[in-house]
Amino acid sequence: MAMIHIARPGLGQEEKDAVLAVMDSGMIASGAVVSDFEKAFSTYIGMPCAVACSSGTTALELALRALGIGSGDKVLTTSYSFIASANCAVYVGASPVFTDIDPTSFLMTPAHVRDALEKHPDIKAIIAVHLFGQPCDMEAIMDIAKQRNLLVIEDCAQSHGAMFNGKKAGSFGDAACFSFYPTKNMTTSEGGMVLFKDPEISEKCRLLVSHGMKERYHHEIIGYNYRMTNIAAAIGIEQLKKLLGYNKARQRNAARLNKYIANPLIQTPMISPGCEHVFHQYTIKAQDRPRLAEYLQSKEIGYGIFYPLTIPEQKCYAGMGFETSFPCADTVKEEAISLPVHPALTKEELDRIADAVNSFK
Repeated sequence: MAMIHIARPGLGQEEKDAVLAVMDSGMIASGAVVSDFEKAFSTYIGMPCAVACSSGTTALELALRALGIGSGDKVLTTSYSFIASANCAVYVGASPVFTDIDPTSFLMTPAHVRDALEKHPDIKAIIAVHLFGQPCDMEAIMDIAKQRNLLVIEDCAQSHGAMFNGKKAGSFGDAACFSFYPTKNMTTSEGGMVLFKDPEISEKCRLLVSHGMKERYHHEIIGYNYRMTNIAAAIGIEQLKKLLGYNKARQRNAARLNKYIANPLIQTPMISPGCEHVFHQYTIKAQDRPRLAEYLQSKEIGYGIFYPLTIPEQKCYAGMGFETSFPCADTVKEEAISLPVHPALTKEELDRIADAVNSFK
């Protein structure tokens, strides 16, 4: 019986041909192909400005730097995510402030935002993380931000093509950050993208990405080497063409798992009102996760336990004075486990996953 893997990048002949074309051109570093990818991706999301970069993490850092967030500022984000959602604030000298999550959607909610602002009225920016493929309630979060004059950055690393009330994740805030890591809904192998509403801020970001240069060897500001290569962008252009199909396959796969998983020990994913979930992960909750993980392994079914600790309780944050008690996140981190949902799965493999989960006792 073959192992069912938790993720598998969907790369075909189109990506191979695009990469070979870049290699044959001799222009393999950042250049015209990157510009083409930026234009295509900004059009897809519905944001006017895009700057490609080396990863989703650098995208987050660049967004904060370009928006003027720095030393002494406070940035609100979720306690339950990949650590980059908070590390980006630390990189620029700001302090992350953490919220709890909704126990069924796993997301920061408008109520969490309001509570945090009561405790920390000097918060300058919100990083809203669209986790596992489902967006936050961005309309309510944007209303709060406008009332308080706060900047909003959307962390869309796991939500390529997700929608809230008919509008794409990444098109609400002042900035939006995407990752193209191999496990994402689309990939460039490694890479990221940061989108902006304000062209002037976008141009500052473009300087930051490439050593502060507008003109070669003339450095206007202190910048970084966070560029994307033409090779990565060539893959991204082809992947973007396939993204809608990939997302529909993920949604079909999730619907099949929802239909056939029926185990009282398991809670299947919840889709929030107004959301179009693109199922970067199909994340369930299990009453005895360690035993379920062991059982899945025995059945040769891959799984993911992505956030066994909340961000503020990570060892690297010890002694920084962050609150580490978040009742919902502390429960979810012990129960959440992700099952394969990627587009390459067959119906037989999906049924095998559902049968295994149903037979777990």
